[in-house]
Amino acid sequence: MSVEQETIDFGYKTVNREEKVGMVAEVFHSVAAKYDVMNDLMSGGIHRLWKRFTIDCSGARPGQKVLDLAGGTGDLTAKFSRIVGDGGEVVLADINESMLKMGRSKLRDKGIVGNVRYVQANAEALPFPDNCFDLITISFGLRNVTDKDAALRSMFRVLKPGGRLLVLEFSKPEMKALSKVYDAYSFHLLPKMGKLIVNDAESYQYLAESIRMHPDQETLKGMMQDAGLEGVEYYNLTGGVVALHRAYKF
Repeated sequence: MSVEQETIDFGYKTVNREEKVGMVAEVFHSVAAKYDVMNDLMSGGIHRLWKRFTIDCSGARPGQKVLDLAGGTGDLTAKFSRIVGDGGEVVLADINESMLKMGRSKLRDKGIVGNVRYVQANAEALPFPDNCFDLITISFGLRNVTDKDAALRSMFRVLKPGGRLLVLEFSKPEMKALSKVYDAYSFHLLPKMGKLIVNDAESYQYLAESIRMHPDQETLKGMMQDAGLEGVEYYNLTGGVVALHRAYKF
């Protein structure tokens, strides 16, 4: 294996591939308790609109089986649980134990128990049979995955024929002026907010850096096509700060 294959980005740092999983895990162990609070503060609540748009584009129906991958504290799972009803199932999966515990606690406090299952899982090697989900969503999680191509292939494998994949992720702003404002916000204000709210500036420095290292809209579209997905399209939200990619398994 070449040096390029043995190492990978962790934000702007270069680390050994096997180290990245643990380093990302530490970030989310650190921020899990106040993850929802920080999401609201960082986005001014706009993340709720991005997730609502994702739900609207999902085509989820009663009786379906949904995988909410890297589902964190369960915002999407809560909505999908209501949509699929008693005849359906939602699997909230996350590689991080702390995030999964927060999600389970939050959803149970809301009375959401009957049709939700919790699984600790690595997106690169999903522990599910082939062709078992009608819908998969991964929201603000793909950029943290060590091998994104392997993860997309794994998602493709467990999707049913006719199923769809939705990837909601930070992306590349469409306008240079917006990019400059966004950079100033990300690299100056975000770490300060992380220090103030979570007592962890470094995790939010990593957040800003990981966004810049994530593939742009067209690159991610190509990666999804290479994984076997078809009909790939994307929607720029908030000027491309976030993009929703939607694709199908035919």
